[in-house]
Amino acid sequence: MGIVGRNQGSLDKVRDWIKSDKLDLHILDALGRGAAEKLMSRYDLCINALPDRRSSHRALEAAISSGTNALDVLEEYHRRPENRETEGLETPQGMSLEEYGESLHKRAMDNGVTILDGMGFAPGLSNVTLAQGIRNVNVHSAKARVGGTLGQKSAQRHPLKYIITWSFAHVLREYSIKVLVRDLGRVVEVDAISGKENFRFNGSGHDIEPECAITPRMPSFLSTSPHLKNFSEKTIRWPGHFDGIDALEECGLLSTEEVNFKGVVFRPRDFLVATVGPKLKLLPGDRDVCIMWNTVHGELGGDELMSDFYMWSEGDETHGISAMSKVTGFSAASGSQALRMGRYKGGRNSCT
Repeated sequence: MGIVGRNQGSLDKVRDWIKSDKLDLHILDALGRGAAEKLMSRYDLCINALPDRRSSHRALEAAISSGTNALDVLEEYHRRPENRETEGLETPQGMSLEEYGESLHKRAMDNGVTILDGMGFAPGLSNVTLAQGIRNVNVHSAKARVGGTLGQKSAQRHPLKYIITWSFAHVLREYSIKVLVRDLGRVVEVDAISGKENFRFNGSGHDIEPECAITPRMPSFLSTSPHLKNFSEKTIRWPGHFDGIDALEECGLLSTEEVNFKGVVFRPRDFLVATVGPKLKLLPGDRDVCIMWNTVHGELGGDELMSDFYMWSEGDETHGISAMSKVTGFSAASGSQALRMGRYKGGRNSCT
């Protein structure tokens, strides 16, 4: 088994935490060409846990070229890359994003490579549970509500009532772009963090009232479940978080357009990540939490039915595992086992 990263110190920390002499460490830049393919060819399966779309797609290209099955925890549907804020995602000259996605699919099929897309928390666990609900009954509407944050009392100690549980820059991207949803049978484009709603989470021994808003994490359902009249994915946060994000956006601090301040050129969002990011770390006594409440509405035998899938997961202080690490890592581990055992072999889609 091998683990890849750009920093030797980070790799050493992972090795010391795992405490295994069977772990090989590799220093590699995922954006480099050639070296990634050579390294992946030594392994049967690659799990991509990269922070942005550019590196995610580059790693996927390397897996396809090397003939290595792969699982990705970031990008939910490589076959249909989103065209908003591509984060440096590169396509071959003269090729559109859709054509590029199809070319990845075709190359994977030709090379006998299976790609399991978006198998973390959201996308991932959320997709699996929502899809199960869709299969169980004749569903006409589906809504995913998922989020990683921290305990409600601890949230009051942090700006935006939030802590960083994964790439903050990517979070801000998902707060800023246009999102496709299905509304009354039509695919329409809406603003991210629109459709705000408060809801009651009453399950897993908790009774709380968080808020949620639309974000772009599960676009594949628009293609794979065209019969749905209504579909959206919403991110869960504590009340007040999205009001804070709206204020930052109104002030232009989520913008990626370069500005010049006294001769220094920078992007406001980069400045925000650099200044606010350090204040969104866990403090002593904090524990992160991942929340999911997915709902499908449909009918069975002429009766209207509603099916819920909910989860509350907290960090494990004893073993030093955050809630986000658990729900993302365990889902990726389960998916990788399914790939290794050939459960997806022979499927119609290489990018599943």
